Amino acid sequence: MEIGTLTFDATGLYQYSWLLIAIPALSALLLLTFGPLFDRKAHWLGVFASCASCGYALALFYAMLRTGAAERAVDVPVAEWISAGSWTVSFGLQIDQLSILFALLITTVGSIIHIYSVGYMADDPRRRRFFAYLNLFIAAMLLLVLADSYLTLFVGWEGVGLASYLLIGFWQHKPSAAAAAKKAFVMNRIGDLGLTMAMFSMFAWCGSVSFADVFAKVDGIDPGWVTAIGFFLLLAACGKSAQVPLQAWLLDAMEGPTPVSALIHAATMVTAGVYLIVRSNAIYALAPVASVAVVIVALVTIFVGAWIGCSKDDIKKVLAGSTMSQIGYMMLAAGLGALIGPVAYAFAIFHLLTHGCFKANMFLGAGSVMHATDGDVDMRHFGALRKALPVTFLTFACGYLAIIGIPPLAGYFSKDHIVEAAFEYHLGVGLAALIGAGLTAFYMTRLLVMTFFGKARWVEGVHPHESPKIMTIPLILLALASIGAGVALNAWIIDWMAPISAVAGETHAVSWMPTPIGIATLATVALGVLAAIWLFGRCEVPSTPPQTKNPLVIVGRRDVFGDVINDTLVVKPVMALSTAADVVDQSGLDRMWNGLGKGTLALSQLTRKVQTGRVRSYALVTVLGALLVGVLLLIGQLG
Repeated sequence: MEIGTLTFDATGLYQYSWLLIAIPALSALLLLTFGPLFDRKAHWLGVFASCASCGYALALFYAMLRTGAAERAVDVPVAEWISAGSWTVSFGLQIDQLSILFALLITTVGSIIHIYSVGYMADDPRRRRFFAYLNLFIAAMLLLVLADSYLTLFVGWEGVGLASYLLIGFWQHKPSAAAAAKKAFVMNRIGDLGLTMAMFSMFAWCGSVSFADVFAKVDGIDPGWVTAIGFFLLLAACGKSAQVPLQAWLLDAMEGPTPVSALIHAATMVTAGVYLIVRSNAIYALAPVASVAVVIVALVTIFVGAWIGCSKDDIKKVLAGSTMSQIGYMMLAAGLGALIGPVAYAFAIFHLLTHGCFKANMFLGAGSVMHATDGDVDMRHFGALRKALPVTFLTFACGYLAIIGIPPLAGYFSKDHIVEAAFEYHLGVGLAALIGAGLTAFYMTRLLVMTFFGKARWVEGVHPHESPKIMTIPLILLALASIGAGVALNAWIIDWMAPISAVAGETHAVSWMPTPIGIATLATVALGVLAAIWLFGRCEVPSTPPQTKNPLVIVGRRDVFGDVINDTLVVKPVMALSTAADVVDQSGLDRMWNGLGKGTLALSQLTRKVQTGRVRSYALVTVLGALLVGVLLLIGQLG
């Protein structure tokens, strides 16, 4: 392949694609193992590792652009992993149109977050460890999306869970952060059970868990088991992507440093579930019931996330609720892939990519606001920050306009695809997606107004100031992506994903002149914006939450009772079961086995008396025994 006067070997690029994962993994190892050697420049090693991986991903992407669609998907064997008799498991990577898009998102947004973190974590004494964990997160997520089998994917899946635990609980001296990390870890283990059961089922039917083998043999699996596998994968996706009913950990995850929130919500962990569903499209194509379940879960999550976003005053938790809702849109499109046509899978990835840009933009913008207000997250203590933080305000506004779907920004194109697909499937599903768009506009406008407009409500002693360039430059880059990503990806991504979603030749570009559904979507968005301005822009916002008896607000402030429901349905029954098991163990099993032991001991005490050690006694017993046997034989003959 020639690039100008430079020639490089695309085959070599594919062959060494494991470096994408190895570079950040090695950086994490060095930072954790040889810490004192890197303390002063540790953060730059972490940044370099992420940027190097990003550069490699860009080179791979360019190489794929220069080849035909049929040659873009390449399996890269790395090593033999498990060998047991005739059964072997290889460790390999799958570089194709889907995995490279995820690799680009993870490394580009991840690198920007690394650079931002240099300024954000400048005063933290454990900054080296923080960057090691960030590198570990990037490496694990890359392994997840580049794996060529469910088993290798599972290793990355668990690595992401470990890295999230370490990063969410990074400030473990705070009890709330330590509790949030444990909560995320435990709830994700529930989802992991689904992926484990799916792999067991695949192996039982296909004798393998590699993507190629499973997808080639899925037609031969019993339809009931295909549906079961679809539900198992959905459970796994709910855990990682914070979909109902495993969504409660996501809000508590805000206890971690803000760059962690941006990384989890925009480029890594919560996108893993969407990737799993889209990658498993061959399974869902044969499991319509499971696909309908994906749609239902997605719709419920869209509204639960929006409900939370409308009710919270914590700027990061509003954005967390927004993430739940937007991931719900991606899951909705992924579920529709098997119901209206596989092009919907491309819609899911389209919104995932644009969301990665504008959500990272807004989370880092929230971090800039916190940096300016001594770590405050309560929007009731903000107001009028647009003048004190002009760069943060302008960049955040770009993300805001993108997420609510104002043309021609990114969210307009990507979300409109999904809303139209929802109407194509069912009127009720389409109306739900439309209402969700209006709610998004409402809570995001509320956030913008309470933070940047109105009168200053700053806490005494706070003097807001713009963040340093090491933090604002990443904001500018992400703002530009929030503006242009939709135009750049619209239509192109459909053709790019065609070999994955089998829609070659179809075009689904959103026109610059909106369709009737597009006009309805814009009208709904406008209503949401006006309602938020009417409620929060016309009157003075109190610095403390007013008492309210509105049940919708109360339920939203309590996270739609997610913790209460989990505690009632899972925690308390498990605790009761463990208590009952302990009673059975101590009162039943222990007594039975202890009684058996005591009985054996008593019998031994009795029989030991027979053992006198006297030869005359043993001889007498022997003679008496012989006489007894003789008498019994005689009686038998006479009888």
